[in-house]
Formats: sequence, structure tokens, C-alpha cells
Amino acid sequence: QLHLVESGGGSVQAGGSLRLACAASAYTSARIFMGWFRQAPGKEREGVASIYILDSKPFYANSVKGRFTISQDRPKNTVYLQMNDLKPEDTGMYYCAATDGRLVWRPYDLRSSDYTSWGQGTQVTVSS
Repeated sequence: QLHLVESGGGSVQAGGSLRLACAASAYTSARIFMGWFRQAPGKEREGVASIYILDSKPFYANSVKGRFTISQDRPKNTVYLQMNDLKPEDTGMYYCAATDGRLVWRPYDLRSSDYTSWGQGTQVTVSS
């Protein structure tokens, strides 16, 4: 399992931007997915975006397509989530996660149950 540390959360007004970062302990294989998930109070955790480290292929939830961008800096073992045009419904605790690529059959489903390593989370609050 990887050790993951998130940073970059905060409070912004609607229409604003934030960039989250997830620093991972060194991984021995690039055949892994790293993803971002979020959970609002009283709601289930939902997938936001993921990236396949080997080829940087991204996957997005429909609710964030065109507004969020996931990217990576391989030498730094860091994955970023650039969030633009934020909306109040984007509010929640954002978690970084990682998993072996062989455990993900349908990456576009962004299923939290596919992921085996989790960070502690960083809070994002968007006010209207």
C-alpha cells in the first residue's frame, strides 16, 4: 500500500478555483490508478477523477467534466486535481486514493471499492 498525503483544500466562493495535490510514497510500478473521491456530509463517497499513472489517461465523473483536470508529476510522485468554476455542490472532504491497475475493471466507473490506499482527506468548501 502507498502512503498518501493530500493538500490544497480550502474555502472559496462559487466560480473560484483550487488545486489539490496528493503526494505518494514511492511506487514500484506505474501500472496503478490514482484517484480523487469526495464525500459531503450525509452523502456517500463519490468518485471525481482518476488517472492511470503509466500513460496519464484521465477519467472524470460527469459532474466535473470540463471543470476539473487531473494530472501528475511523475518525478515527484504527485497527482494534482485542478478545480475550476467551483460550485457549492462541490463542497466536501476530498480524498486521494491509489490502487493496482489490475484491480480496476471499469476505470470510468470511479468505484471507491477498487481502491486500496487512502489519504486522510482535505476539506473543500464552496460558498454561494
